[in-house]
Amino acid sequence: MNEQNKKMVLLGSAPIPKALMALGLPTMIGMLINALYNLVDTYFVGGLGTDQMGAITVAFPLGQVVVGLGLLFGNGAAAYLSRLLGRKDIKTANKVASTALYSSVLTGLIIIICLLLFLRPILKQLGAIESVMPYAITYTSIYITFSIFNIFNVTMNNIVSSEGAAKTAMCALMLGAILNVILDPIFIYVLNIGVAGAAIATAISQIVSTLIYFFYIISKKSMFSFNIKKCSFSKEIMSEILKIGIPTLIFQVLTSLSIAMINSGAKEYGGSALAAMGPVTKIMTVGTLIVFGFLKGFQPIAGFSYGAKKYDRLHEVIKISILWSTIFCIIFGLIAAIFSKGIMSLFTKGDMEMIHVGQIALRANGISFMLFGLYTVYSFLFLVMGKAKEGCFLGACRQGICFVPVIFILPRLFGLNGILYAQPIADVISALVTVFMAVHLHKELVVAKSNRTILSE
Repeated sequence: MNEQNKKMVLLGSAPIPKALMALGLPTMIGMLINALYNLVDTYFVGGLGTDQMGAITVAFPLGQVVVGLGLLFGNGAAAYLSRLLGRKDIKTANKVASTALYSSVLTGLIIIICLLLFLRPILKQLGAIESVMPYAITYTSIYITFSIFNIFNVTMNNIVSSEGAAKTAMCALMLGAILNVILDPIFIYVLNIGVAGAAIATAISQIVSTLIYFFYIISKKSMFSFNIKKCSFSKEIMSEILKIGIPTLIFQVLTSLSIAMINSGAKEYGGSALAAMGPVTKIMTVGTLIVFGFLKGFQPIAGFSYGAKKYDRLHEVIKISILWSTIFCIIFGLIAAIFSKGIMSLFTKGDMEMIHVGQIALRANGISFMLFGLYTVYSFLFLVMGKAKEGCFLGACRQGICFVPVIFILPRLFGLNGILYAQPIADVISALVTVFMAVHLHKELVVAKSNRTILSE
């Protein structure tokens, strides 16, 4: 059996636990290591001082926007590609993959230039106080300039995952992450470049990941051919990509906005409060990326099953994915909550105010994270089924529709604690919304399954 047939078997007929492990585990490991190297990055910068920690804290939301550009085309294409593979429409799939890849790179270049032109005012809006600004400009200007490679990598990661080549995605993420961990202390301390060294190490690591994907394309191991001549901006293809990609981009922009609003609120209480938000955000990002990585295995199976009208298989993959992701979220959340003080102590030379503020935020976020698996499974599911409106609404709940009112109201009532508890409260509300929408979705699937049974008879 050749490689492409093996991928089709995994997507369409292999036992769900086996398929989820084969497709989700490699990506999950890769994203875990990717998240850990971001955390290690924060750890090494923390040794430089509170202002340097504040610099990468305010830069983090911009990084999320950059990732969003890759997800706009990559995730939008991946959902469509899974359904096309389920229908065995390889010709259209090649057009979609090529269009997504080249569009993401071109759009990324335009956005990067705009960000660099207005970098100082943007950083100020993101919460950079005067003592933090010089370090923030140094770090962010390098990071953003080379983020075109990250946009390419995120787009390819999604496309490659959609065809079941999870090991390739894992290798690209892992090699870049491991290299970054090695280079960070060398550039920051040995070469004494400081925060600029952290940005340079990240840039080199992203370039290496890009080279792995280039090799994957050139060696023709993919089901898809990435030929610029196959780019098609037809209404059908662009609408299918964008109706899933735009909600995903909105989710990333809202993530950036929520982080920026927390940072902006925290800066009013001093540099230590602002700096504390950096490790808390990165730690919780480790958990979210592990869930996202695992659900990259869920996404192509669900999309393929829905496209092939295999409703029993779709129900099974939903049930198992919710169970497994929730178990992980409970374990991760408890660890973050119980050991919050010790964890925060790793990211400062002894700033007790930073530890105190971070401990409260990490404990609260850890407890609410236990609901994240349920929320994320259905966020992915609506999008992969092509239900853009529902997916957009649910994706916007946690860090937009629910979060924005909370972050405006709570700080006025409870001060700094209102800022620290804003995201956890938004998480709980979003989980309740998810349950309501999930019940309605399953009723629709039962009807669709019944109709198919009648037609087959």
